[in-house]
Amino acid sequence: MSDTTKKAFTGADAASWAMKQINPDVVAAYPMTPQTAIVQNFARYVADGLVDTEYVTAESEHSVMSATIGAVAAGGRAMTATSSAGLALMAEMVGVASGLRLPMVMAVANRALSAPINIHGDHSDVYLVKDLGWIQVFSEDPQEVYENMIMAVRISEHPDIQLPVEVNQDGFITSHAVERVDVLEDATVQEFVGQKKLDKYLLDLEHPVTIGPLELQDYYFETQKQRNDAMFKAMEVIPQIEAEFSKITGKIYGWLEEYRMDDAEVAIVVMSSTAGTAKGVVDAMREQGKKVGLIKPRYIRPFPADALVASLKKVKRAAVMDRAISFGAEGGALFNELSSAMYQRDGQTHMQSILFGLGGRDITPADIEGIFQGLLDGDEQLIKYVGVRE
Repeated sequence: MSDTTKKAFTGADAASWAMKQINPDVVAAYPMTPQTAIVQNFARYVADGLVDTEYVTAESEHSVMSATIGAVAAGGRAMTATSSAGLALMAEMVGVASGLRLPMVMAVANRALSAPINIHGDHSDVYLVKDLGWIQVFSEDPQEVYENMIMAVRISEHPDIQLPVEVNQDGFITSHAVERVDVLEDATVQEFVGQKKLDKYLLDLEHPVTIGPLELQDYYFETQKQRNDAMFKAMEVIPQIEAEFSKITGKIYGWLEEYRMDDAEVAIVVMSSTAGTAKGVVDAMREQGKKVGLIKPRYIRPFPADALVASLKKVKRAAVMDRAISFGAEGGALFNELSSAMYQRDGQTHMQSILFGLGGRDITPADIEGIFQGLLDGDEQLIKYVGVRE
């Protein structure tokens, strides 16, 4: 394990500190609550001369992603951050970034989409872009934000992947909550991320290339399949990079985290900060002799179907919690993808879709205990809204 220093950091602090240690060539930025603190912090690092980064203040999030795309296409290492309506505004260019196979990292403080206007955390923004070809990793707390940001650089730039990576954290709940974060030495981070190894880029005048050509029926289908092939190749590469980082931090990563699942009869599947609340409920119910457990997915793209199904098959019943509504669908987006994966793999676990926490509404330990108790009691309701007023 490498030496660390303890910091009192919010999730936003953790993201910007990781960016400082990575020291990218370009950061393009536009403020969007609750992500604003990330780019404000980084702007201070630039002003204080702590990084060599070219800091681009754009007039909109669409321009932010456009500038980031240009920087990477030119051969640089670039990063950015956004949230909610900012992510929605840049959605066109989010698809362009992955379609051009440009490696970059974007920190996202997840926040509800309008309308009505809401500035608090849910996952409607990340679900909006989940099928645009970005690798998506989720963070339970500021410590995970910090570590995911660092690993994301290596994942994105791996020659067999060459896809952008989105590092998610819950807006305000994680982005503005102060916790202890163990940060690595600058030199350790720099050694891990290394120098960007360039293959093809616009400013290589000796080897000219075309980036972003017109593709009609003749080639478009093939390049889309190549993008999808790269996503599945990431299933092989990500564990290798995480194993290398584990030697530095002493931690175990993986597609998901299992919490007290060895003999669990029922389980909750939930991402991000809510997993931390649920762990406390699991402990309390275990003291009552109830065999409950938790599955926390870390990635939804690429979708780790095999790992999730193997974990779910350990229990008789499970509740899949989505902090966003997939309007008109029978349950949330994560629930539906898991249901499909279970069906294809002959899984027999009975699953329930839980919709919760929209617009930042609190999910309490009592709420989570009620979900567990419903599973234990054999509740057959397919879709449940938890914490909503009738």
